[in-house]
Amino acid sequence: MIKDFLEVENAEGFPELADSAFAMIFLMFIKNGIRNTAAAITETTTPEVRHVLRTQLEQSIALQKEIAEFMVKKGWLHPYDPKAQFEIDMKAVEAALVIGGMNLFPQDTSRRGLFADLGE
Repeated sequence: MIKDFLEVENAEGFPELADSAFAMIFLMFIKNGIRNTAAAITETTTPEVRHVLRTQLEQSIALQKEIAEFMVKKGWLHPYDPKAQFEIDMKAVEAALVIGGMNLFPQDTSRRGLFADLGE
């Protein structure tokens, strides 16, 4: 058996790790947007623009809350338990190291993977 990404054993557990990673990245982007919008509010001079930015800020804060609550519910985020969060972060690091060590570009490119027969 070739040990690469096309084998089922090498993909076990990765969909959930990918989902949690995407959610964390989304959460970080939202937080960055909140910070930038808050800064923009302090620098704008027109009331109309300030109003639009405040509305956007409120929507961003609501979205951040929704994503964070979703992640807590799924067990991907532990904002009040640093030890548990550290364990999750370490699992993510280990997964990244495993992915980094995988042969993502196998020499035998004639194989089409798990879903080759779908849609044919």
